[in-house]
Amino acid sequence: MVKAATIDYIMDDPREAARLEAKVDPEAWVQKYMARHITPGMEVLSVGCGPGVILGAVCALHPSLRGTGVDISPDRVEQAVRRNRENPRIKFLCGDAHAMQFPAESFDLVYCRMLLQYLQKKERAVAELVRVCRPGGRVLLQDLDGQLLWHYPEDPTMQRAVEKAVMALGDTGFDPFVGRKLFWLARKAGLENLQVQVDCYHLIAGQVAPDIWKQWELKLEIARPQMTRVFGSEAEAKAYSRRFLEYLSRPDTLTYSTVFTVTGEKPL
Repeated sequence: MVKAATIDYIMDDPREAARLEAKVDPEAWVQKYMARHITPGMEVLSVGCGPGVILGAVCALHPSLRGTGVDISPDRVEQAVRRNRENPRIKFLCGDAHAMQFPAESFDLVYCRMLLQYLQKKERAVAELVRVCRPGGRVLLQDLDGQLLWHYPEDPTMQRAVEKAVMALGDTGFDPFVGRKLFWLARKAGLENLQVQVDCYHLIAGQVAPDIWKQWELKLEIARPQMTRVFGSEAEAKAYSRRFLEYLSRPDTLTYSTVFTVTGEKPL
């Protein structure tokens, strides 16, 4: 069985933070998902803020915006502080998404991106995001659905290995299908006027591009200690990693996942 510390170990690896940062264009993400919800003077909260690159891009939209970032990792908070030290309107602190140290109704816009997939108590976390949001304010949830799981043509050996790894990680709270659950979670937390957006996220059609291949190679290298626990030996872990990378390099295969974005208003 994979212990709950597994996911924390992966997320705390500095190479993983850098890898995730390289995958996102902060300005493009903010324009696509956040800009429409921004008005001058807002207090914005980023939960699971990581190194703070997206919150920095959000606060760059208007000089009156103030941002706060919360992350459970002291190392990531330190990175965020260093990265945004030139902007006095942004602050970062350590905190748990399940129980944040803010008074109720503190922020106009609260968002989390790629966080709920890792949390065991997802309902509690979303309720907490809503608690710290002001009446009439907005909460934005974004997460993946089907990550690592959808491929064609199917390689039965690889698919069984992927499913075994995902099942083991399930003991930590990891959920590769949380994206489709965001709408229900938002309704249960009392949000209204829900807007749902679904986009393609991972999409590799044919031979993977060299830079994307390198990202996957690094991801699998970072995860190797956990894969070794799941499969019983480092040799097996390396073999499955190699098979997965070979699959992505084929000209006839397709791999994809989707990303759900759900935005709702807290009732007045």
